Amino acid sequence: MPLSEEELRLLEQMERALVAEDPKLASTLRGTKVRQHQRRAIALGVTAFVVGIVLLMSGAVMSLPWLGVIGFVVMLAAVFFTLTRWKSGGGAAASGPQAPSGDAPAGLRVLDGGKKSRRKGPRGSRGQQPSSGTMMDRFEERWRRRREGER
Repeated sequence: MPLSEEELRLLEQMERALVAEDPKLASTLRGTKVRQHQRRAIALGVTAFVVGIVLLMSGAVMSLPWLGVIGFVVMLAAVFFTLTRWKSGGGAAASGPQAPSGDAPAGLRVLDGGKKSRRKGPRGSRGQQPSSGTMMDRFEERWRRRREGER
């Protein structure tokens, strides 16, 4: 269930008050340093990959198989390191949806939250909701049916 207009407005006011009161804390909460660290780590991984290619090619040209193997291992480690950093938030995940209003401080985001919408319509002869939701959704649905049955 998305936030209502009133809730969004209150959240934006709280964000603005936080930025005005403690800009350093707001910067920390925005995660700008975390993103910078992840970008640096990804750049390091790409650089290590290039070094691995140079070692691999040098080993092939100078007929030193051990140097080529070291280069290949460095390349694999660099790819693994870079991809894990990319998946942990250094890539497209870090640029989430922006706040709908233009007066919110730069870098603060509004995240979608709440319950996922359930599919409508009866299932079977009892008219139950499908059980494809999360465990909590199923528990809440069962609780709601029990409460309705008592009335």
